Formats: sequence, C-alpha cells, structure tokens
Amino acid sequence: MLIQEPAVERYHPEPHFQHFTKGIEHAQETIYEFLIHTVKQCSPEVALTEFESLFVHSVNMTSSEVNQALYQIIVANDEQEFRNTLKRSCYILINNWNTSKKYQIIQQLVGLFPKIKFNRKTASLILTRLNSWLEKFVGSSDYQELELFVSACTFQPERPWSHRYTSYLLVSQFVNTTNSVEQRETARVLSKQLKEQYKRDLALYVARSQSNVVQTVPLKNPTLLGDEVLLLIKRLVAKKCVFSYTNLANIFLKQTHELTYCQFKDSLKKYLIYSMSNQDLAESVKKSLFGSLESLYEIHDERDLDDALLLRTCNRVIECLTTENRKEPSSLFALFVMQKSPITLVILLLKLILISKNSRTHLESCIADLIRHYENLQEADCQWVIHFLEIFSVIFTVYAEDVEYNLVKVDPENVNGYQKQNLAAYQVFSQFRGNVEIPAQL
Repeated sequence: MLIQEPAVERYHPEPHFQHFTKGIEHAQETIYEFLIHTVKQCSPEVALTEFESLFVHSVNMTSSEVNQALYQIIVANDEQEFRNTLKRSCYILINNWNTSKKYQIIQQLVGLFPKIKFNRKTASLILTRLNSWLEKFVGSSDYQELELFVSACTFQPERPWSHRYTSYLLVSQFVNTTNSVEQRETARVLSKQLKEQYKRDLALYVARSQSNVVQTVPLKNPTLLGDEVLLLIKRLVAKKCVFSYTNLANIFLKQTHELTYCQFKDSLKKYLIYSMSNQDLAESVKKSLFGSLESLYEIHDERDLDDALLLRTCNRVIECLTTENRKEPSSLFALFVMQKSPITLVILLLKLILISKNSRTHLESCIADLIRHYENLQEADCQWVIHFLEIFSVIFTVYAEDVEYNLVKVDPENVNGYQKQNLAAYQVFSQFRGNVEIPAQL
C-alpha cells in the first residue's frame, strides 16, 4: 500500500490509461508528473517510499493510474524505454533533493537497488520481467552514474581513486544529450559545486600553510601534490606577473582576427609551441599535431576565421592531445606519458582554453574519457595519470576567472626578481572577485 502524509493531498494524474493503446510516452509522463508532485509536496521519506512502492515492491500493477502506467511500459516489452523511465524518475528525485542538500536520502535511493531480491518467485510474467530488468539495471553503466552522485555527496573512504575527479566525470553526463533534462541539470550543478569547493579548499590551504599561526586543526590539502603545490602555484603566478599565458592568448587572438583559416592554423602551431623548453618534445608535437592541423577542415582554408570555426578547431586539437576516439588515450597523450611532462601538456591545453573559453566543457569531457579508460587500473599502476590530473586541477584553478593569486614579497632584503631560486622570499595571496580575500594570517 502506498504511504501518504495526511496534510498533503495525494496527486491523481489525468486518466491517460483508460485504454492502454495510448502509448508509452503518455505512460512515462504520468509517472514523471506523479513523482514531481510527490517530491515537491511530500517529505523526502514519503517520496522515497512512493518510488520504492512503484518500482520495487509493485504487487497490483493496475491498482492506480501510476501503476497502470508502469504496467503499460512493461507490457510493451521495451526494456530500453523502461530503463529510460527508471533513470529519469531517479533524477527527478535526486535533482530536487540535491537542491535542498538532502544528500542522505539520495544515498538511500541509490542504495535501494542492490538490496532487491531479484530471484524472488512470482507467477506473474510482468513481475518476472520487471525483476529481470531491475537486475540488469544494477549491473549497467546507468547505475554507475547514479552511484557517482552518491560518492560526490557523501564521504566514502573506500571509494575508487577515479571518484576523486567526480567533477569531470559529471561533465560527461551533462554534455550527453541522450540523458534526461533532470540528469543533465543535476550533473551540471553538482559538478560546479565540487569545483567551487575545490577552489575554496585550495585557497584556504595556500593561505593557512604559509601562516605563522599555530593551526588547531590539521591542514586540508585538496591536492595529492603535498608541499609541491605551493611551489607550482608560485611559479604559475610568477609567470603571470612577467608575461602571462592570458596576455599571450589575447595577443594571439588580436593578431589572427582577420586571417584566413589556413593562415590561422599556421599561427596556431607557433602559438602552441612557443616557450616549450623541451625541444625534443616540441619537435614530436610538431610532427604529430601539425600534420593533423594542416588537413583539418581544409574546405574552409580560404574563408575568414570565425568563432564557430575557432571553437571546432580547438576542440579537435584538444582531442589530439587527450583522446581522439573518446575511448583511449591519443598518441600524443601517450607521448607525454612516456616523457613524464604533465605540466607541458596541461599548459598546451590551457593555451587552447584561453583562446576558446567555450571549449572548456569539451576539454573536461575528454578528461572524463581518459579517467574512464584508466579507472579499472590500481592507483599504483597509473600514478602518472593521477599526477597529470592533479596538476591539471591546480593550474586551471589558478587561471580561473573568479579567483586571483598574487605573490607578495616577505623577504625585503632579497631584491632579485621572480627567479626559481628565490621564490621562497614570496608568499601567495588568493583573492576572489568581489574583493573577498583569504589572507595568509588566519
């Protein structure tokens, strides 16, 4: 029997299902309308019970309009449509609960499925089919995506190393247009929340780690780089002070504004290789990447560069540097792995995003593809990839638009400029846009 709160009027959908011939689409809409009403009007516990009663503990499949709707979908014997219905139903609840930070109830929802007794005996062909479909769902990538939301919202000490990079994995769900609106929106919002949290944690760690005040609680380093992260940030900020990648990107865009596409591609080669210190690696990049650029969109070589062509080109170069088939690492990525040059690779990717900011989502989606490729390996067997991901996160956070890092000299007797050997004479200060500053002395 379905549970309801006395104070809430139970939702009665329109009688779409007096005749089952009206189709699966109407059946799905009836279920969605019912769940939207329930999650908005009832407590999370009641909404979860209603969901469980419908999909997990269904007994009389025609006892109500909503049960009839699910019955209609199962009778049609279209497992994919059933899975689409189940997925969207889950994300309708998750999307609402995530907005109100009801993380525990999200965990309970996702935890329902593994507890189902799939071998339960029943004389009903419909219920047998439902059990079979639910069992397949639990073993699918769709269910793994649901688990990703739980790992992002709750603390799980034994989770796989790849879940550390959930903010990128969620991007691949957001950009997948075959996912429901609810799933894509939930993935977008949660990914942004995780990135914002990382940004704050990094700024606080940088500030507190340089403070002379005795810390009463252990410092939380959001990276796996240890103290190396401070030196990395100092070098990045020193580079920004002298001649930043942002300035270089702005100059490049101005110089190529009125070029033909063919001329732009030639300039892009020089822009990407500029300032690469490892000449052997630079030559390898030239041979591999530049050959692809010359033949890229040749049909447009004589037309003027526009924003759409710039976006498409940067997206293709990003794929060349990460994963061209969206499943396996590209040959260039493998080259950087062998050369153990993660910073050089990240800077190349940064240069592309600085001239094509709208490519950021595509880049993060490619990063997610790389994580998926390596995630079945033990952490000890993919340390270079993890090191690359850590550096990627730090560098792209330092170059974020709404946070600014600055070097402040704390050793006035050291009069040298920004040199690698005297960066110890400086401290890093972080400031968020809106003049919200996180000082070093906390």
